[in-house]
Amino acid sequence: MQRESAANDSVDVRTALSRLRRASGLPVAFGGLLAGTGRYRINELAGTETAVLHGLDILQGNGLGGKAVALSRPFAVTDYSVSSVISHEYDAAVAAEGLRSVLAVPVIVRRRVRGVLYGALRRPVRLGDRPLSAAVEAARELEQALVLQDEAARLLSEVLPHALRTREAPPSSAAADPARWEEVREAHGELRALAQRVGDPLLRQELLGACGRLAAASSRRPDADGAGPVLSPREVDVLACVASGATNAVVARRLGLRPETVKSYLRSCMRKLGAHTRLQAVIAARRAGALP
Repeated sequence: MQRESAANDSVDVRTALSRLRRASGLPVAFGGLLAGTGRYRINELAGTETAVLHGLDILQGNGLGGKAVALSRPFAVTDYSVSSVISHEYDAAVAAEGLRSVLAVPVIVRRRVRGVLYGALRRPVRLGDRPLSAAVEAARELEQALVLQDEAARLLSEVLPHALRTREAPPSSAAADPARWEEVREAHGELRALAQRVGDPLLRQELLGACGRLAAASSRRPDADGAGPVLSPREVDVLACVASGATNAVVARRLGLRPETVKSYLRSCMRKLGAHTRLQAVIAARRAGALP
């Protein structure tokens, strides 16, 4: 999970850098996330001509990025090498890439700095509001992606092992308590909702795979009826929301669908499952192993 998380982080940072360059007009962008206490590693580059910045560790308080991290706010300099408002531990690397005007924006998640993004020009120009605003917006989107990853990791680490243990436990044990399964079902719905908001396709696939394992864990309980009709992923999304008590309007908002589309998916689910009501469809989906 840690290796997969690191790969997902890289995808999210690359996406943020791409947005920063596109929206700001700055030709060079680079950045990275927390790599240790007070240390941030630049591991993604965009628009650079060399690899000199790759793997560079930025210490809190040092250089432009370190200052942005220490004070938890964006900073920009017109000419990096001669700026009097920053320290100059990284001048050699910046000069080797030929950078002059540089901005840095901290990535803050739950009041903790998790990374830093940079945008730069190869000539000394005072950077105005447009590039700085674009960099801040790119950082905010990266922050949201990291929040989603954190929540997904929490659910995967806390709920999935519990669900598998519950599946394997004797029916008479406390682990088989139906109330525990309600927790699993709530987590399943949260994971599917998170998956719809995750931009990284690999992480989305991982989340949906975990959802499948939660449903499989439920279907193997002693009271399960076995396999049933195959529901589409979107139909399962809709039923997972309905199972949590959401109305059609709420389901539509969560999944980014029109209410009429939600109704259409529900009708399809009920037809496949031989159900006449929403509740019957949820119960039948659980028996079929599509929902935990």
